[in-house]
Amino acid sequence: MTTGCKTTTVFVTVLCALLLTILGLVQEWPAWVWPVLAVLLIGIPAAAFKVASARRGPVPVVFEEQITAAPFERREQQVTRVALPSQWDDYDFQFSATVRWYPLDHGGDDRIVNPAGLAVEAVLDRARAITEQREPGRASLVQHELSGALSRMRPEGTGHLQVMAEDVTLVLREHDQERLDRLAEVRKDKAVWEHQRKYEQSKREYLGEDVLKDTGSAVVWWLAKNDDHVEKTVADLDLLARLTSAANDTEIPERLRDMLAQPSGERPVPFEREPTAADHFEAFINSMDLTDDDVRRFVAKQIAEVIRAQVPHATAEEMLRRYDPPADFTADDENEPTSTPPEDPDGAAGGTSGA
Repeated sequence: MTTGCKTTTVFVTVLCALLLTILGLVQEWPAWVWPVLAVLLIGIPAAAFKVASARRGPVPVVFEEQITAAPFERREQQVTRVALPSQWDDYDFQFSATVRWYPLDHGGDDRIVNPAGLAVEAVLDRARAITEQREPGRASLVQHELSGALSRMRPEGTGHLQVMAEDVTLVLREHDQERLDRLAEVRKDKAVWEHQRKYEQSKREYLGEDVLKDTGSAVVWWLAKNDDHVEKTVADLDLLARLTSAANDTEIPERLRDMLAQPSGERPVPFEREPTAADHFEAFINSMDLTDDDVRRFVAKQIAEVIRAQVPHATAEEMLRRYDPPADFTADDENEPTSTPPEDPDGAAGGTSGA
C-alpha cells in the first residue's frame, strides 16, 4: 500500500469514529456497544494494512535507490545561429535547432560530466556534413533536408548518448542573401542577352548568306514573302537589286541595269556610282554636239583601238559594247583619204610649162 492509500485509510477511519460517536450519543446506545465499536475502528484499518502489505511484498532495492537518486536531468539544449559552411567560400548558413538526447547503458566508470556538449557537437557534425555540399542559394531546401536527417536518434561518437534535433532553422545572413539575389539577376540578364545576340547573329547569317546572296535569291525570297505576287516582285526589282548590291558591297551587274526600268517604260533607273572612263567619253561626245550616229561610232571605235593598242583595259571593251560599231568599220578605214587634196597652183603651172 502506498503512502497516499495509508493516509486515506486513516482519515476515513477517524471520520467514521466521529460519526459513530455522535450517533451513539444521540441514540443512547448501551455501554457494552462502545468497547465493541472501538475494537472495530482499530481492527479494520490494521487488517487492511496487513492484507495490502502481504499482496505487495517487500520493498525492492531498486525502488529505494530511485528514491535516493539525483533529481531528473534536463535532456535538451537550444542551439541558435551557429555558422555552418556552404559549398561556396565565405557564404555560411546560420543554423538553429533544439538538440535532444538520452543516455545509453554504458558500463565503466567514465561518467559524462557535460552530456549537452556531446549532444550538440554530434548534431553540428551531422549538419555540417550536409551543408558544406550545398549551394547557399538553396537555404530553405537545405533546411528541410536537415530536418529529415536530424530527426532520427543516432549514437554520438563516444557511444554514451543517442542524439537528435528538431525545430531546425537554416538561413543566410541578410547581406549575403542580397548579394546572391543581385548575382542571380545578373546571370538572368546575361542569359537573355546571349539569346538575343545568337538570334541576331543567326538572322544576319540567314539574310547575308541565303536571302541576299545575290539578286536571284532575293527575288525568290521576296516572292515567298508576298504569296507569289509576281507583279509586286517585278515592281520591287530595283529595290531588291540595290539591297543585294549594298549587302555584298558590290556594284549592280551590267545585265540588270538595262532590265531595271521605270514602270512607264522610260530610261533605265539611274544608279548612284562612280563614273567610268566610258561615261566621261560619252559626256565628251555629247558636249561636241556630234549627232550623227555613224560619226559617234567611228570616233568611239578609233579611240577604243588606240586604248587597246597601248594597254589592255576594260574601258575599250565597254566603249565598243556601248556604241556597237558596225562590222565593216575597221581600223584601216582611218588610212583612206576623206577628200581629194587641192592642186598646187605652182606645181600645175610648172607642169604646163614643162610640158
